Amino acid sequence: MDKLYIVIPAYNESANICACVNDWYPVVEAHNESGESRLVIINDGSKDNTLQILMELAKDRPLLVPQTKPNGGHGSTVLFGYRYAIDNKADFVFQTDSDGQTEPSEFEQFWQLRNEYDAILGERVKRGDGKSRKFVENTVCFLLRIIFKVKAKDANAPFRLMKTSVVAKYIDKLPKDFNIPNIMFTTYFLHHKDKVKFIPITFKSRQGGTNSINIKKIVKIGWKAVGDFRKLKKEIDD
Repeated sequence: MDKLYIVIPAYNESANICACVNDWYPVVEAHNESGESRLVIINDGSKDNTLQILMELAKDRPLLVPQTKPNGGHGSTVLFGYRYAIDNKADFVFQTDSDGQTEPSEFEQFWQLRNEYDAILGERVKRGDGKSRKFVENTVCFLLRIIFKVKAKDANAPFRLMKTSVVAKYIDKLPKDFNIPNIMFTTYFLHHKDKVKFIPITFKSRQGGTNSINIKKIVKIGWKAVGDFRKLKKEIDD
């Protein structure tokens, strides 16, 4: 019986966190045949009461496991969640975000294919977060094609079901504070010819609160990413 960990980072998400738990807790309940599946929401040093809300919600939700860490950004929080899943011997890890942009109802089609692929990744064909974000994603995929010679339909979608054993193969290649780990996991999967499937998903606008990543930050992360990509390219087959 498969052990599923749903990993969700959260930073200043007091406006969304109740809805997030209410949306995703039934999913982990429905896939808890092992008795050990968990919904792991990681508070990334929020300045609001996100953690307090999570702790209250966990009182009558035994499969909800709130975690907390000092603020380090989305990437380090995702990696924290993946390592937590690996350390707890989950069979599968699923990652999404806490801002309500993805649809829990679309999880099932991913789960049904879990034994056929190493990683099943969402493809945001239509994006509710604006044309600028779509442009950034297209640029990232172009860079991956140029630098790593891989063709990704969507490199960074926060809707991905992966065999934890496959994530474990690559996670130590990345610094613990790496900003964009999902992009590199997608790259590793494709470069090493793991079995990968992209499935179109719904991607709505943020359902509440304020996005902490603005275009200025994206540009800054992007410039750093180019240098990181070149370094990681040299190490990709190590």
